[in-house]
Amino acid sequence: MGVTNSAIAVLDIDGTLIDSNYQHALAWYRALRSVGEIFPVWRLHRLIGMGGDQVVAAIGGDDLERRVGDQAREQQGKEVDALLDEMAPLPGARDLLLAIKERGHRLVLASSAQERHVDVFLDKLDARDIVDAWTSSADVEASKPAPDLLHVALQKVDAPPDASSVMIGDSVWDVKAAKKAGLPTIVVRSGGFGDDELRAAGAIAIYDTPADLTEALAETPLA
Repeated sequence: MGVTNSAIAVLDIDGTLIDSNYQHALAWYRALRSVGEIFPVWRLHRLIGMGGDQVVAAIGGDDLERRVGDQAREQQGKEVDALLDEMAPLPGARDLLLAIKERGHRLVLASSAQERHVDVFLDKLDARDIVDAWTSSADVEASKPAPDLLHVALQKVDAPPDASSVMIGDSVWDVKAAKKAGLPTIVVRSGGFGDDELRAAGAIAIYDTPADLTEALAETPLA
């Protein structure tokens, strides 16, 4: 599976490098409840990894999006603000970034999180001097599972059309977006999705944590 030339690694941040998925699900629950809409947290969790611009319609339909979408997203951002201190890097997250760079690959973090949250995550990972570029929701109009965010991420590192690129994520939404962008996806299990559905979406390999992926990096396209 190895490549002879340097590759481009595109990594999701939320849920893949930072342990944040369950906090995001709770933030969506609280935000929707604040506008009079209550949905089971487990259903909201199933949508984490999808861009915030699409969550409200996905959980409640286009009518709900028209009525409360903007208000819910604004409140969700505030709810996340209150939970940022509880979000921490997953085991081996920074070591994975270092290991990828040590192999000579370019590294871009593709996040659909709000820009202020991406800044906090970069500081938690102490990653500003490691990665080549990063994205936020401000960079695209349509986020995952649309492939736009990944296209922007590759553009930020001037990826040539024939570049060997690999996505690393934690959700079926990462895998689906990467598939549309033509990237194979390696997944960590912190998204809470089952191995069967991750493989059905197109994941080429699955690991428990970033630390486990680092140990097995020689077995991946990032060897």
